[in-house]
This record gives sequence, C-alpha cells and structure tokens, in this order.
Amino acid sequence: MNPHVQPILSIENLTVRIGPQTILQNVSLEVAPRSIVSVLGSNGVGKTTLMRAISGIYPVASGRIIFDGQDITNKPSHQIVTKGLAQAPEGRQIFFGMSVLENLRLGAGKRPYREFSESLEQMLVLFPRLKERLLQKAGTMSGGEQQMLCVARALMSRPRLLLMDEPSLGLAPKVIRQIFDLTQTIRAGGTAVLLVEQNARAALRVADYAYILDSGTVSLSGPAEQMANDARVRAAYLGGHAA
Repeated sequence: MNPHVQPILSIENLTVRIGPQTILQNVSLEVAPRSIVSVLGSNGVGKTTLMRAISGIYPVASGRIIFDGQDITNKPSHQIVTKGLAQAPEGRQIFFGMSVLENLRLGAGKRPYREFSESLEQMLVLFPRLKERLLQKAGTMSGGEQQMLCVARALMSRPRLLLMDEPSLGLAPKVIRQIFDLTQTIRAGGTAVLLVEQNARAALRVADYAYILDSGTVSLSGPAEQMANDARVRAAYLGGHAA
C-alpha cells in the first residue's frame, strides 16, 4: 500500500475467537480511500469472520480496527454503520417478502427523506434492473438481481467503505462479470471496497491490492497485478495460469 496515503481502514493484529476456536490470528491489512482491496482464500479460512468482526457482529479478542481514524473495535454494528461503513453480506440476506423499494428504504436507515430520495435515484441509475422491479417482491427476483439489491441496499447508507462478502456466490459467469464491473463503478464514485471472494480471477481483475488469507492468517499480500502473476497464487487459485 502507498505509505503516503492515510488508509480509510486499518486492521492491526486482529484475533477473533468463536468459543474455544481461534478463527483469525494476528491479521493485519489496510484499505486506501477510493480503492478496491480483495481478500482471497478458500472456503473456511476466516474471510466471512473477518467481515463480521469489522462490522461489529463478531467480538474481537485482541488487535484493533481503525476506520477513518477512529477505533471501532467491538463497537455495536448500528454505530459502525453511522460512521460510514456498510456491508453487503454473504448470502445476500435481503428481505424476500418485502418489495425492492422497501428493502432499499431499510438500507437508508433514519436518513431524512430528501437524502433517501437522492440515494434512491442514484441506486436506480446504478442498478437499472432494480428500477424495473421497484414494487416487486425481492424473493421473486433472480439471484443476480437479488445480489444487486443487496449491494444497492448497503449503498443507500452512503458509506465511505463497502464490505462485499462473496458477491459472486451462486451466480452465472455473465452476472459475475456485471457485479465485479459494478465494484469499479462504485469505487469511481468515491466509495472504497473491501471484497472477500473465492473467485480469485475475477477479484484480482478489479482489485488494486490483494491479501491471501490461509488458516486464519495473512500468508501473502501485494498489488493485485503482481499477485495475479505470482506462481504461488496461480497454482493455488488460478489453475496454474496467469489471470
């Protein structure tokens, strides 16, 4: 990372335990403003635990999480959201029985109606498919549309940092490309993205920087282009071929 740029997110020696099991141990990473940072790794290495610890869902045993210059370690989730950090969680977790509009309204929280209207207009430009389905029940949409709604709902709070947890999960290749292209559009709009993914090839294509998480620790990190051409990364995640 650029040592001259103050990171919007800095994780320092983070350790997270669930019951007697240590899931993350001494994990450190940074996200620069207006950047896309990918955390890669196979299933079960602690990627989702990392996201939930940042969001205040899982307690931190030791270490610090600094967001926008403030220590948010073990702060309640609702306080973290108000500071400008939002998450599009694994599995989407939208409200199936509610309409697209109702889901988006929940994402805006307690913001004044004028701000809600402005955010809604922005989301419908960014996600035109949702505009066509605004009054449709979220549970009747396709998987790709539901993922778009998940991301749009998180963006309704106008975050400075968006956490995206496995956005490609269960989607067709064409839809995956659309979702990852959207991350670049989101970054261009001024929002930094921390992207947790198993699909290393797609994640490295859009990321500026990447970390490899292995058995709860960071085993490798570097600029995304460099990581895509690293023999160890190619062998483990890219089928032996350069991305």
